[in-house]
Amino acid sequence: MSENTESKERLARPLIRLAKLVGIGTSYVGMSHDYHEIDDDVLIEILSALGIEARNDDRQKEAIHRILKERHSRLVAPTVLHTVGEEDRLLVNTGIMEIPSASIILENGESYEGTIGVGPGDGSPAFDLDGNFVSTASLIIPADVPVGYHTLHVKVGNRSQDATLISAPSQVPLIDPMKDGSLWGWMAQLYSIRSSGSWGVGDYEDLKTILVDAKRKTGADFVLVNPLHAAEPVSPLTPSPYLPVSRRLVNFTYIRPESVPEYATLPTDAKNEVDGLHSDVEPLNGDAQVIDRDAMWRSKMHALWIIFKAGRTAERQAAFDQFKTDFGSDLEAYATWCLCYDKWGAPSAQGDNWEQALGRDSQQIADLKRQFPDTLDFYRWLEWVASDQLAAAQQAAKDAGMEIGIMSDMAVGVHPLGADVWWNPERFAKGATVGAPPDMFNQQGQNWSQPPLSPLDLEATGYQTYRNMVHGMFARAGAVRIDHILGLFRLWWIPENHSATDGAYVHYDSNIMLGILAIEASRANGVVVGEDLGVMPDYVADSLSGHGILGCAVEWFEQRDGVFRTPSQWRPYALASVNTHDLPPAAGYLEYEHVKIRERLGLLTGPAEEFQASAKAEQNAMIAMLVDQGYLDADFAEHREEHEADIIDALYRALKGSPCKLLAASITDAVGEKRAQNQPGTNNEYPNWRIPLADDKGNVVPLETLFDTPGAQRFAQIFNNRLTPAPPLMRGLLAKRGGGETT
Repeated sequence: MSENTESKERLARPLIRLAKLVGIGTSYVGMSHDYHEIDDDVLIEILSALGIEARNDDRQKEAIHRILKERHSRLVAPTVLHTVGEEDRLLVNTGIMEIPSASIILENGESYEGTIGVGPGDGSPAFDLDGNFVSTASLIIPADVPVGYHTLHVKVGNRSQDATLISAPSQVPLIDPMKDGSLWGWMAQLYSIRSSGSWGVGDYEDLKTILVDAKRKTGADFVLVNPLHAAEPVSPLTPSPYLPVSRRLVNFTYIRPESVPEYATLPTDAKNEVDGLHSDVEPLNGDAQVIDRDAMWRSKMHALWIIFKAGRTAERQAAFDQFKTDFGSDLEAYATWCLCYDKWGAPSAQGDNWEQALGRDSQQIADLKRQFPDTLDFYRWLEWVASDQLAAAQQAAKDAGMEIGIMSDMAVGVHPLGADVWWNPERFAKGATVGAPPDMFNQQGQNWSQPPLSPLDLEATGYQTYRNMVHGMFARAGAVRIDHILGLFRLWWIPENHSATDGAYVHYDSNIMLGILAIEASRANGVVVGEDLGVMPDYVADSLSGHGILGCAVEWFEQRDGVFRTPSQWRPYALASVNTHDLPPAAGYLEYEHVKIRERLGLLTGPAEEFQASAKAEQNAMIAMLVDQGYLDADFAEHREEHEADIIDALYRALKGSPCKLLAASITDAVGEKRAQNQPGTNNEYPNWRIPLADDKGNVVPLETLFDTPGAQRFAQIFNNRLTPAPPLMRGLLAKRGGGETT
C-alpha cells in the first residue's frame, strides 16, 4: 500500500464499497498533505444520515444489493445533463435486444422536433435483476437542444420514464467589459454601514446609496455584500448572515419602511407613529461598538405593521398577488414558519417543540393559519417588499452605470431549525452537519451547524431546490459569489455528537450544479465567483476554470512555503482581494489582531509564541514581496508603524498588478477599521457579524461621507489608473531622471 492509498483489503470491505457507491469518501488528503482514513463509526453514521442502515456487514451487503437493483431497474437516471452545442450520449437500461426511444418536451411546453438517435451501451456486463438480465444502450442527445430545463420521455418496450434534462451552456460567458480587461468594486458588510436614514442597521435603501455613490464617487462597478438570505421573523435575530433560515428568500429585516410606497400616503397620525419609532432607534446609528439588530427590528417591525395595515391600491395589490403566485410553495413555507415562530415561540430540537411535533400538513398548522390570516399575509408582504427594495437597489446600480452592480453572496447552507428544513425535511440529510476538517487556519476544524442537502434528493427532483435558489439570486444581482464552492463537489459531513475532526467528504454531481449556474448566469448576463480557498483538489480547480467560474485570489493566502507569489503570476479567472471577512482588516492584520484574538479566545492548539512567530514571518515575507516588486519603498518597510497606510496602499497596488478579471477593495480597509467582522470557530465568544463600520480612531463612518474619505479616494485612484503607481520614493527618483509612472 502506498502512503496515500487505501489497501485492497480495506477497499473490499462491504462498508467501504457501500460508502463509495453513494459518494462518501472513505479517505482524504488534508491541507498539509496528511493522509486520513475515515473511521467505521463515522461512515456508518453518515450513511444513516442518507437514510441507509449499515450497522453491520449483513446490513451493508443488503444495502449494496438494494441500491444496485434500484439503479438497474430504472430506465434512466432521474436527472441528466446535456451540454448545448455538443452531442451527448445518455445510458439507458434495457432488456437484452430491446431498443429505447425518446422524446423531449422543452421548457416552454413545446416538443423538440429534432431526432434523438440510438447507439450502443457502455459495454458493461449484463446485470442479473431477479432472473432478468439488464443491459445498456445509449440515447444520442443532439447538439441543438436549446438551453433550459426540459423533460426527457424515455420508452423501452412497454415501460416508460420521465427524467429532467438540464441543457446547459458549456461555461459562464464573460460579460463584455471583462473580456479584454478587468473590473473593480468594493466588499461591504451591509448591516455595518449606516446612514442618517438607517434604523440602526444598514438596509436596502443604504445599499442603493452605496452602489450609486460607489460608482459616481469612485468609479466602481460592483459591491460584494454579505448574504441577504431570509432570517427569523422576531427577535432575537441570528447575527450570522451565513446561517439563514432559507436561501430561497431574502432578509426582510433590511427593509427601509419609509421607502415602502404606502408610507407616503399614510394618515398623519400613522405617519407620525412610524417616524416616532424611527426616532427611538436613530441613536443606534452612532454606536461604534456593536450592531443591535434586535432593538432595530422591534421598532421597525411595528412600523411595518402600521404600513401593512394601511392597505394598498388595486394596482399594488395585484402586484403583491402576482408575487405570491410566482413564489408559490417556497413563500408559503417561509411565511407559515414565520407565523408559527411568531405565535408559538422559537423552534428548538426538543421533542415537544412545534417544529419537532408538527409537520407542514398538521391540522394545528392549518388551524393557526385560519386563526391569524393577517399575520400570515403580513409575512408574505414583508418578503414582497424586501424583494422589491433589493431589486430596486440593483436597478439603481445599473442606472448609475455599474457593469455588475450587486454581487450577492450565497451561504453554504441553512439553519437546522429554519423554514427550509422544517417544510421540506426530505431535502436534507438527518443527523449530520457540514463544516471543514482541520487546517492551518482553523486547527480544530469547523462545524457550521448546517444540515447538508441530500445528493439523493437533488438527483430525484431535478435539482429543483438548487435551481430555484440560483434563479432567485440572479433576479436581483449582477453576480453571485458562492461561499465554499467546493461544496458543489464535496462537503465535509460531521455526524451528530462528533467533533469537526470526525467527518468525511460526501460527493455531489458538480457538473449538473455548475450547469445550472451557467444557465442562470447566462440568462442574466451575470458573473459567478466561487470561494475556492483552502484545500482544493486539482480536478476542482480545472472544472471551475473550464466552466468559466472565477475563483478567489486573496493576497495573504497567495503563498507557498512561506514565499508570496507575485501578483503578476496569479490566475486571470479570479476575484482578487487583500483579505476576507474571516480575517481582520489590513490595518488589524498588520498589527497582529488575528494572533491576539485567537490567543485571547483559546483557539490555538499550540504555544501562542509559535503562532506569533509564524505571523511575523508571514508579514516579513509579504513586505519583502511588496518591496521586491516595487509596490513599497524599502524605507517604509523598515518603519512599518508610521507607514502603515503606505503598506496598505501597496497591498492594493499589488492587486492592480495582477491579471485577475475582478479586483475588490474592502471598505473596512479604506476607513482604517482594525476589528475583524468574524472569527471562525466562535459564536458569542466574539461579536461576530456585529461590528459597525468605524475608522482607525473608533469613530462611526456614516454612509454619507464614506466614499469621500481619503482611503476610499486613494483606493479609487489606484484601481482607476491603468498604470500601477510607484511608491513615493521611487516616483521621486523617476522624476529626477525624467521618468513617469511605472507598471
